[in-house]
Amino acid sequence: MSVNGVIELNNVSVSFGQNQVLNGINFRLETGEFCYVIGRTGAGKSSFLKLLYRDVKPDNGLVYVADYDVNKLPEKKIPYLRRRIGIVFQDFQLLPDRNVFDNVAFALRVTGHKKSFIKHRVLEVLGLVGLSHKRNAMPNDLSGGEKQRVVIARALANEPRLLLADEPTGNLDPEASGSIMELLRQINNRGMAVLMVTHDYDVIRKFPARTVQIENGELNDIVIK
Repeated sequence: MSVNGVIELNNVSVSFGQNQVLNGINFRLETGEFCYVIGRTGAGKSSFLKLLYRDVKPDNGLVYVADYDVNKLPEKKIPYLRRRIGIVFQDFQLLPDRNVFDNVAFALRVTGHKKSFIKHRVLEVLGLVGLSHKRNAMPNDLSGGEKQRVVIARALANEPRLLLADEPTGNLDPEASGSIMELLRQINNRGMAVLMVTHDYDVIRKFPARTVQIENGELNDIVIK
């Protein structure tokens, strides 16, 4: 894998029992690239993402992510891979009993950072997502768009090389959805690779970027018109 690639999959197949989900796929994402992943429900999008953070292992093929040979990674080193990947979920998965600051800080505390660094970094990423003024708010007091911004801040806390966004606008109204997309593009423009799963073709048309489709176990670049 070259120095400019953040993801590279070579001839990767995944099956669960008799059901083959991915069949001989090849894919490469460059550092600083933005790419959408589309496909019908059950096509294998979730399995594709899980390959990248070693929640699923392929039946065959090679998986490289952020300079790690994911297939050969010992169990004890999987957390190191995951620190290089920020993950944004559709359903937020915020800790309801902690405020915005502590939700973001949690990602840094589990990796053993000092309190002084945590405070500085949390305020930095909250500023990036436009939520410095909400740092003491509880998740239940936030709008859907604000919750997703907290999730993005948390994903960025450990300065990952890659941001995986799994339907990040799926639970948002059109205005909040557009705001989150603007933020993701801003993050991408700062040099971070972004891989985003979506069903929303309107988002792709409004914020065009490379798009790949998973269909019948295969992955191919397509053009959305």
